[in-house]
Amino acid sequence: MSRRTLIAGNWKMNMRCESAVALAKGVVAAVGSQPSAEVVLCPPSVYLSKVGEAVAGTPVELGAQNVYAADDGAFTGEVNPSMLTDVGCQFVILGHSERRTLMGETDADVSKKLHAALAGRLVPIVCVGESLEQREGDETEQVIERQINGSLAGLDDVRAAGIVIAYEPIWAIGTGKVASPEQAEEVHAFIRQELSKMFGKEVADQIRIQYGGSVKPGNAKELLGQPNIDGALVGGASLTVEDFSGIIAAV
Repeated sequence: MSRRTLIAGNWKMNMRCESAVALAKGVVAAVGSQPSAEVVLCPPSVYLSKVGEAVAGTPVELGAQNVYAADDGAFTGEVNPSMLTDVGCQFVILGHSERRTLMGETDADVSKKLHAALAGRLVPIVCVGESLEQREGDETEQVIERQINGSLAGLDDVRAAGIVIAYEPIWAIGTGKVASPEQAEEVHAFIRQELSKMFGKEVADQIRIQYGGSVKPGNAKELLGQPNIDGALVGGASLTVEDFSGIIAAV
């Protein structure tokens, strides 16, 4: 099963509008008309419209960092799926560890957002990953299994084929530490095994599983060369054209 590599830049809460647009235009220029991977930029929500304009008509796609699981209503400060597609989003990141740990999001919350995103014709990038304490306690597989089952609860085989999973070990996010290619591949293979249990092997083989956690041009080639690693969800290194395009070039 051939899965197209997906490189997504999670800009988190960084930059201002002018620099966000400049970065988007720089990425567009760097990747050209036929990039070696599918490329997605996920800026802060207030800049989605402007960044969307900068990538419109190019192979670079637009993604959001979060969504709310409701159509409309009295939900001050929230953004729903149709608002995201209205400004050109095709993807949305769900359940990032920062939202799980800092904002208290649960697997049940992620599941609600997943179903809302799919209903709104967005491709969800569902994040899972363990803390350093959990890894050192040999709990990685238990944690991942719980997150996968909880976050994907109620998902059928047909819709499952179109989602993306991002394995992001919390201990490797923004720390400069990175899972070795062997460590990352081991967990990615376990995730695909869990997906096979839930949806069958044929569907599981279609689902792309990204790695995230201090991915840089220098380690991208070896990570992306692993059989079950289908791309990268990039944080800090997505904030410069040189680093981000270097990761894409490693595909």
